[in-house]
This record gives sequence, C-alpha cells and structure tokens, in this order.
Amino acid sequence: MNVLILGAAGGIGSQLVIDLNEANANLFLGFNENPVPSSFKSRKVDARDFNSVHTFVEDGLQELGSIDGVVNLSGSLILKPSHLCTEKEFEDTINTNLKSAFSVVRSCGSLLKNTAIVLMSTAAASIGLANHELIASSKAGVEGLMRSASKTYARKNIRVNTVSPGLVDTPLTSMIISNKISLSASEKMHSLQRIGKPKDISNMIRYLIKPENDWITGQNFVIDGGLSSSK
Repeated sequence: MNVLILGAAGGIGSQLVIDLNEANANLFLGFNENPVPSSFKSRKVDARDFNSVHTFVEDGLQELGSIDGVVNLSGSLILKPSHLCTEKEFEDTINTNLKSAFSVVRSCGSLLKNTAIVLMSTAAASIGLANHELIASSKAGVEGLMRSASKTYARKNIRVNTVSPGLVDTPLTSMIISNKISLSASEKMHSLQRIGKPKDISNMIRYLIKPENDWITGQNFVIDGGLSSSK
C-alpha cells in the first residue's frame, strides 16, 4: 500500500506513520516545521499553499508509482469565544484547517485515481462546545468539502471521507491536557471517561485507506469516546 501523509510530524501523524510502517506500507511524508525521521521519503510542504501541495502530490506519485491513500493531518486549535478572535486568527485557522484540505482534494482530483482521501474534521463540528467557534466553523467546511468531492471524483474512483476526533492527547492539545482541572473536566465529557489516544484515530484512518474498503465514500466517522452522542 502506497500512502501520502501531510502533517506527518504531528501527534496523530507520528502514530499513523508507525502503524503503517509496521504494516509494510510505502510512505511519502509531508512536514512543515518539525521534520520526520530521515529513514522515510519526505518533503517539506506548506499544506496551505496550492502549488506546494500540488508539487508534493506530484513528487509522491513519482516516488511511489501509484497512490492508494492520501491523508491530510494539517490542523490548528485556538479555543476562545468568537468576539475575542482576531481577523488574523480567523484567517490562519481557515487556511490551516480548510484551505489545506481543499488543496489536497484539488491536487488529488487532478493527478490521481483509484485512491482514498482522508481529511480531518472534529467532533466539535457536530456538537455545540463553548469557545470552539473557530475550529468548529473551519472543520464543518471540511465536512462539506468532503461530501461534494466524494461525488465529483467518484468517476475517478477517488473516495473521500473525514474522521472527527474528540479530545486526543497530542502536542496540539497539550495546553488543555497539562491542566489537571481541564483534563478532568474533558474526561467527564466523554462517555468512556477518557480522552483519546493517537492510536484511536490512526486505527480509523488505516481502515479507510485500505484498498479492500473501497465502497466507503462521502462519510464522516466520529471517533470521540461518546462526546458528541451523549451528555
């Protein structure tokens, strides 16, 4: 299995790389600020830039020959009420979360066929959580993009799905998790009384990009320990 991963150096990305490597997948990794292990084929890529993403997908196709899966894990997290958000924070959030996903779909739709695209949403796009306006609005856009693209590119057998995590223990969420009070409150919001691990999300992503699971498209998979389905 040949897989491209953008945002491969993050918390979920690092776990996905480990899991796919153990499964003997051929990987081509994209990173921005934090590099990935030198043992993997990789390129620096700005997922918010159309040309950078297009070049990355072209390079991956040349390196691997064919692509079974493309995963975009680029993302940001700013938690504050909308009236306290600056215009720059809004633009940065939209670019990092929504434009990066659009960039991936745009390039894959142009260059690839017979592949699975996995984009990241959030459980916060399905349930009202205080101070989540930035992340919820940008990720809701990703889900809309996924549904439309799954229809547009079905003729090329490109499947497009999203995965929506609850709170997961990654460097991106360290400010929440490092505070014992906020961590305890977050755990209680999840029916299973714990926050997620990167492995929980990697498991779902790996399932969606396996070529044998090629009748799944246009779907959002919520992996959130019950956060969005109960109270």
